[in-house]
Amino acid sequence: PYEDKIQAKKDNSTHNKEQQDVREEFTKENPKKERSLPIVEPSAKENMSQGVDSHVFWVLGHKTANMRDLFKFGRKLGQGRTGSTYLCIENSTGIEYACKSIQKRKLISKEDVEDVRREVQIMHHLSGHKYIVSIKGAYEDSLCVHIVMELCAGGTLYDHIIQRGRCSERKAAELTRIIVRVVETCHSLGVMHRDLKPENFMLVYKEDDFSLKAIDFGLSVFFRPGQFFTDVVGSPYYVAPEVLSKCYGPEADMWSAGVVLYMLLSGVLPFWAESQPGTFDMVLRGVIDFESDPWPLISDSAKDLLRKMLCSQPWERFTVHEVLCHPWICRAKEPAVLSCLKRFSAMNKLKRMAVAWVIVERLSEEELAGLEEMFKVMDTDNSGTITFHELKAGLRRYGCTLKESEIRDLMEAADVNYSGTIDYEEFIAATVHCSKLEREEHLVAAFAYFDKSGSGYIAFDELRQACLEHNMSNVDLGDIISEVDQDNDGRIDYGEFVAMMTKGNEVLED
Repeated sequence: PYEDKIQAKKDNSTHNKEQQDVREEFTKENPKKERSLPIVEPSAKENMSQGVDSHVFWVLGHKTANMRDLFKFGRKLGQGRTGSTYLCIENSTGIEYACKSIQKRKLISKEDVEDVRREVQIMHHLSGHKYIVSIKGAYEDSLCVHIVMELCAGGTLYDHIIQRGRCSERKAAELTRIIVRVVETCHSLGVMHRDLKPENFMLVYKEDDFSLKAIDFGLSVFFRPGQFFTDVVGSPYYVAPEVLSKCYGPEADMWSAGVVLYMLLSGVLPFWAESQPGTFDMVLRGVIDFESDPWPLISDSAKDLLRKMLCSQPWERFTVHEVLCHPWICRAKEPAVLSCLKRFSAMNKLKRMAVAWVIVERLSEEELAGLEEMFKVMDTDNSGTITFHELKAGLRRYGCTLKESEIRDLMEAADVNYSGTIDYEEFIAATVHCSKLEREEHLVAAFAYFDKSGSGYIAFDELRQACLEHNMSNVDLGDIISEVDQDNDGRIDYGEFVAMMTKGNEVLED
């Protein structure tokens, strides 16, 4: 039935005009061309200019206790379309909550009023579920409707992405699992969120990246199986193509979750243009960029899941169950050896050389003992080197299920001297914990190793000499230097070297 409905719309001769109308609706209500991910409200509001006085009209449908008798307002936490969110403290217990205060004068239509009532109903309906913010209560006075809820003090997921950049695959998988669990909870209880995006997920605790909870159900609706919606709501960068076509169901939430996953892995939006019409065109085309950085380093399994979550045909898009059962999501915690190898493969060439040729030599026996045992497990023929087949078999023993092409990529990255195998020093370099890489004494020694003349710079000839000492003659030294040389003077100073050695370690370690 879903496919028939969509197909009928495609066959309609006025379909293109309808999509143009949709673009105009979004643009009219969001005239600024911002990258700040604006909220887009429903269109076609019914005017409420029938002499309704907010001082006597109760939005919630009944009189409530006075908010200020129960809570004390604190600092402002955020600003939204119809009001603000404040810290509030319960007088009787001293417990801190968040209070979303919606100004009644901004509720200009019956639909606006219904939206607020429905938001409160849905929050009560979903309250108590692990990954959804809990509502304490809703109160109303002559000026505002106050929704008091659990305080999430760790900031939004959007803030997290902006501040830290892209996530490791392991962290992105766990965050995606939480987000999809939210979708599962909502849909199983007959609720469609309709505005899933990083700004609508908050961390309860700043220090806990996985204390994630869904907030803001202002655009959410109750739905029945088989029901379709036609009102255009959501946020432009996260809206599903069938929403733009004005015929959609709960599958639209899974598209939005896929957009969030793309952002977690890359730090950028998959569908973005300078204008909203341009963004909508990209959404409707549904072409996903897996060529730009960092996608060549992202696993095929992650990209496979994204393709299935961002499938333009809602009837073919992955369901909640299919996402949660996908190997990339439901796998056990990634073995440490695989995490280390992936981290090493993401390093640039000079960093790999510094670790393999200098830092490994400076590690203590205690630091090397565990890694040496891992090397012995992999080196089954005791040759002192690990071949591709030994690496493949060894990773399998650790519970890794990678494609052969992914294992070959790890092999090539770990094989610093291009010998075709991984020797002991290379293996240690590829698996050592990155906290050891940032010790000042190791960084000084590694820089001095390449700075043969002691000039305070690593020059082209010095880098070539270091490579020749390791029988590496066919290396593009110019590329290696330019990748690290921030001031473009053709050489690498100590500050540039340290920046290279420490960059990305936190994101990749999680």
